Amino acid sequence: MNKRVRKSIIEYGIIGAVLLTLFVTGLHTEVFGFLQRGVLATGIMNPSVEADAKPTSDEYPLADFNVHLVNADGEKVNMEQFKGKVIFINLWATWCPPCIAEMPGINRLYNDVKDEDIVFLMISLDDDFRKAVRFNERKGFSFDVYAADQPLPQMYYTQSIPTTFVINADGKLVMRHEGMADYSTDKFKEFLLEQR
Repeated sequence: MNKRVRKSIIEYGIIGAVLLTLFVTGLHTEVFGFLQRGVLATGIMNPSVEADAKPTSDEYPLADFNVHLVNADGEKVNMEQFKGKVIFINLWATWCPPCIAEMPGINRLYNDVKDEDIVFLMISLDDDFRKAVRFNERKGFSFDVYAADQPLPQMYYTQSIPTTFVINADGKLVMRHEGMADYSTDKFKEFLLEQR
């Protein structure tokens, strides 16, 4: 075996060992999420909130408020109780690197607007909701996490996560964004505040 082949085998062996260690320890999601955070920093994946892309008020569908959740303390929460407020809904999971990548930005947005009567429903799709609660506590995010207490209405069905929805104070679904995004931008914050 020549020196070049031996060197390549050693390099691939080291890379394989590192990747295996990440997967066995469960850290791969956070590492990949961290790398994807770099993509978010470019701004190319942000949701469109441009005025010319928005339909008129009459074209927005009415939101389905038949959403029953459980919070981290095990208390039942019905989305109906938030009618009249702006609602930011994010469907996510601890095993989803893009979800992990966008969470620091969502936390910054939450901290910037939490006194503006805007509700954040961070709905975990994890099979084990306690895992999502522990993740949120470990990361020190300010927002609460929720689990669906029954299947979500068809309006919120998605085949990809993260998926984010915004419901305005009039109860209309004014935004749906599939995939990760940086929601902590001034433009998005302005859009969210305009929905009151």
